[in-house]
Amino acid sequence: MADANQTERVQSLAQKGEAFVPPVYVQPPCNRPRVNADDSVHPVPTINLSSPTELLLGEVRQVCKEWGAFHVVNHGVPVELLDDARRVGRSFFQDYPMKEKMRYSCDPKFPASEGYGSRMLVTPSDTVLDWRDYFDHHTFPLSRRNPSGWPHFPSDYRGVVGQYADCMKVLAERLLELISKSLGLPCSCIKDAVGELHQNITFSYYPPCPQPELTLGLQSHSDMGTITLLIQDDVAGLQVLRDGNWVTVNPLSDAILVILADQTEDLTSGKMIGSAKEEDGLYIFDGETQSNKRGPRNACLQTVSFSNNKELYLLHYRLGHPSFYYLKKMFPQLFLNKDASLFNCDMCALAKHHRNTYLP
Repeated sequence: MADANQTERVQSLAQKGEAFVPPVYVQPPCNRPRVNADDSVHPVPTINLSSPTELLLGEVRQVCKEWGAFHVVNHGVPVELLDDARRVGRSFFQDYPMKEKMRYSCDPKFPASEGYGSRMLVTPSDTVLDWRDYFDHHTFPLSRRNPSGWPHFPSDYRGVVGQYADCMKVLAERLLELISKSLGLPCSCIKDAVGELHQNITFSYYPPCPQPELTLGLQSHSDMGTITLLIQDDVAGLQVLRDGNWVTVNPLSDAILVILADQTEDLTSGKMIGSAKEEDGLYIFDGETQSNKRGPRNACLQTVSFSNNKELYLLHYRLGHPSFYYLKKMFPQLFLNKDASLFNCDMCALAKHHRNTYLP
C-alpha cells in the first residue's frame, strides 16, 4: 500500500542507480505501458485558432466530440514564453540540490497542496505510485497566488510562472467561449456555469527509470475541472484514449495541447448534460430543443445545490472520482459539518484506471 506521507522524491530514487524499481511503483500487468503502431496514422488533431470563424467552430465541435483532446497553434501565447516555462521548470528539477528543492515541499497532510512533491492526490487506499515528481502552483483566483512560496531559482522562475499562468488563463477562457459557440450556445455559457476560474500550474518531472516497462509516469485518469492546457518537451510519453485505444501524443514545440476535463467533456458529449435530471445532475440544459417554449439551446446551464450526501457523491462521480479530501479542499462549503474521512466510494478503483465516471 502506498504511503501518502512518504517524502523521498522519485528523482532521489533514480539517482541511486538501482537496477529495479521499488515494488510500490510497479503497475499491475493490465495497466502497464502500451505502444500502438498506428499512432502516426491517427495523430491527435491540430486546430489553427486563426482560421475563419465558421471553419474554426466546426473544427472545435468535431474534435471535442470525436477526440476530447487536440493541439492548438496560433494560440496567442508567445512561443518564447512556452520555451521559458520549459526552461525554468527543467532547471528547478535538474540544476539544484535536493536539499534546496525540499525547502519547497508540499504539505504531506493534504493530497493537493501547493509545492514540490511526488504523491499528488495519493490516499491510503492507493497501492501503486506514479514515477514522477512535480511542483504545483496555485495561480487563480489571485487570492490563491503566493509567489513567495515558489522557487527563487532560477532567478526568473517566479516571473515566468506568473506570466505563463496569466496567458494560459486568457487562452482557456477563449477556448471555453469557442466550445460554447460551437454547441450553438452563448459564448459565456460554460464560463458562467463553471463560475470563478481555479487554475493550477503544474511542472512535472519524469526521472530516468530502470524498468520503464513496469511503471507509469502518470497513471490513466481523467482530469477533474473544466479544461487542461499542456505543453510537452521533446519526448513523446503522453497518451489519450480514443475508441478504446491509447494514442500517443507526438510533441509539437509551438503548440499547446488542449484536453477536455470532466465537466466540459460531459457537456460536449451529452453524456451528462441533457440526459441528467434536474434533481440529480450537476448541470443540465435549460432549453435543449428548438421546440422548447423557453427558446432554442441558448439559455445554457444551471447549477444544482448540494444539500445532502447523495448529491455530494454525484459531484464526486461527475468530476472523475477525486479523493474526498481533495473535494473538501476545492469545495469546503459542501463539507460544512461533514468529515471527509467518512466518505467512501467502492467504484474509485475502477474509475481510476478507466475513463469512465462509473455512476451507480
